[in-house]
Amino acid sequence: MEINMYQLLTILLLTTGLGLLLTGLFTAYFGRGKSRMVGIVLAVVGVILGLVIWQLHAQTISGFQDGYDFLDLVWSSVKVIGAFVIGAIIALVIFLAAIMKT
Repeated sequence: MEINMYQLLTILLLTTGLGLLLTGLFTAYFGRGKSRMVGIVLAVVGVILGLVIWQLHAQTISGFQDGYDFLDLVWSSVKVIGAFVIGAIIALVIFLAAIMKT
């Protein structure tokens, strides 16, 4: 499958928005004071990026409607972020196990 510029832009913004949302929620939940506010701002920016991409696809802007399924692209972006998070957790567990043994 060949990816055009609009698909690349969509994936970039979706994964950035989802990443900001997840890290913002994590920071807002575990943070205190200023870091909690930063987490809330990150989560809001992540939601705004998602809404911007959704709006671009809801309108008939040429390029964003040509030749690919938006929901398939969203699902692909979610899978990429999920795989990254799972891989990061596995790496963190291995790191912590190695540090605890020494």
